[in-house]
Amino acid sequence: MKKITAIILAALMVLSLAACAGGRGTTDNNGNNELAQNAAEKSQTQEQTSGSDITQESDSNSSDSEPASEPEGSKILVAYFSATNNTEGVAQKLADGLGADLYEIVPEQPYTDEDLDYGNSESRSSVEMNDSDSRPAISGSVENMEQYNVVLIGYPIWWGEAPRIMSTFMESYDFSGKTLAAFCTSASSGFGSSDSALREAADNAVWLDGQRFSAEDVMEWADGLGIK
Repeated sequence: MKKITAIILAALMVLSLAACAGGRGTTDNNGNNELAQNAAEKSQTQEQTSGSDITQESDSNSSDSEPASEPEGSKILVAYFSATNNTEGVAQKLADGLGADLYEIVPEQPYTDEDLDYGNSESRSSVEMNDSDSRPAISGSVENMEQYNVVLIGYPIWWGEAPRIMSTFMESYDFSGKTLAAFCTSASSGFGSSDSALREAADNAVWLDGQRFSAEDVMEWADGLGIK
């Protein structure tokens, strides 16, 4: 009997404890358990905080990963001297085809027909070409030569060479690191070594092969240089 009584008492104690535990979880008017509601609110707060952190981190990463600006393409200058306008036509076609800037090398003292009389050893052009140190003066200059990384240099052939005024032009600027190429026009002479004096004046530049041609075939040469 005592054993049965002890078992009954133990059972009553368990039921009493269970009742107390159940009493702690009262419900509101909507029948929702407060403990469950508190847990849900806490979970929602944590999700909002976490979401805010993720947004801030995303914004930070977005600002840090902005792409760098792309480098600009080659800036090309076509500089030419043309005593009889033959080289001018080729230079203009070249500048138009490449989208390049155009600069005319203009002598301070323009050349007259008498100056260009190759048959006269006393003519101005004959005297200049017979003197390797001659440097005819140029009127004006190229603005901001440093902005160009490619310079194409045009001239007529005089006595198998570039006119001395071209040496004046080459010695007036710093062509270090620039890419240069010469082109020329003539009635019969080929390109030959006409740019040798120009190369010596800018031996710190990268020189591409030059060529003599007419306005019709100038762009085929330019396309082959790969400077666009």
